[in-house]
Amino acid sequence: GNIIGSGIFISPKGVLEHSGSVGLALIIWVLGGGVAALGSLCYAELGVTIPKSGGDYSYVTEIFGGLAGFLLLWSAVLIMYPTSLAVIALTFSNYVLQPVFPNCIPPYNASRILSMVCLLLLTWVNSSSVRWATRIQDIFTAGKLLALALIIIVGFIQIFKGNYEELTPSNAFNFWMTPSVGHLALAFLQGSFAFSGWNFLNYVTEELVDPRRQNLPRAIFISIPLVTFVYTFTNIAYFTAMSPQELLSSNAVAVTFGEKLLGYFSWVMPVSVALSTFGGINGYLFTSSRLCFSGAREGHLPSLLAMIHVKHCTPIPALLVCCLATLVIMLVGDTYTLINYVSFINYLCYGVTIIGLIVLRWKKPKIFRPIKVNLLIPITYLAFWAFLLIFSLYSEPVVCGVGLIIILTGVPVFFLGVYWRNKPKCV
Repeated sequence: GNIIGSGIFISPKGVLEHSGSVGLALIIWVLGGGVAALGSLCYAELGVTIPKSGGDYSYVTEIFGGLAGFLLLWSAVLIMYPTSLAVIALTFSNYVLQPVFPNCIPPYNASRILSMVCLLLLTWVNSSSVRWATRIQDIFTAGKLLALALIIIVGFIQIFKGNYEELTPSNAFNFWMTPSVGHLALAFLQGSFAFSGWNFLNYVTEELVDPRRQNLPRAIFISIPLVTFVYTFTNIAYFTAMSPQELLSSNAVAVTFGEKLLGYFSWVMPVSVALSTFGGINGYLFTSSRLCFSGAREGHLPSLLAMIHVKHCTPIPALLVCCLATLVIMLVGDTYTLINYVSFINYLCYGVTIIGLIVLRWKKPKIFRPIKVNLLIPITYLAFWAFLLIFSLYSEPVVCGVGLIIILTGVPVFFLGVYWRNKPKCV
């Protein structure tokens, strides 16, 4: 429910643009799923070995100490989650408003107001009941899978009709540009945005029923292959209806697909994207509030954020902080440029966490591990991670540099707010 958000409706264009051919773009989608699977297997071991809510933050704090954990928390609370939430909420409002403004871009203020209403509604739901929030997640996950299933089925019908010219090997690997290694790294980053969220179940480990024995690994083993299958075949379906040039010129790939093949039922596509993004906002709120809660419990954020409602058992102060931070980003930030910084910071955090898995094996070899992955899995993931970050730095030095600066601004805050124990009460 978290992985399938707005990414599959945004990223196909970016992946194709940087890969230079249909065939290579499809290979990148499959490899993206494979890399997410490797990462999630590592997180499964960490999740059952250190069974704390908070995901990456809890593991990095436990293994590398307070400063490393605080910097991860700082970048997540300040930029990663508010920006991701803002982008998904704005995507939701744009698709909802598209039928109302069929011949033009929806007005700026209308889009912002609808995004904020959606965010406030879901914050209230998450504050009122964990059960309501998870029910919404289940319902909207089913809804978006049905929408993607519709795209895939229509794609198969097109193939049976013989409309698969772009997928034949001679056309699929007909490069209109020769992609450099930097281009491939950027294509992977675009695809990884669609897969982001694969680690979110680790943020709520303490609230899972029986995470050690079955539910955490079972959820990973079911979800990652399913999402990879759905994403790859959705992209194959897109190419049965559109040439690469048409896909690259489209601002809303799923809507263009619907207009070409669904006729009178083309309205289904903007509605399904709206459903998908609504569920995505709910999932991000649910998990990011647990990160704030974990940070406050460790003493890295104000203790108010570790408080839970007596009756509802929900972290209301943490939810309100996440909501307010997102509202501020919506009002003042150009979210679509910030998303580049987010992808870089996200990947940096994933790699540091998986390095932590290897360090923990070395530091505490005797600790009880209900799941123990082969060391080749984290090593393979880290080899890919290093390739991606090095060539992203080479291709987009400004974006990656700003991402690093955002993380490092947390260093003085840590020493002032956390490390300095005997400060005056006013401070």
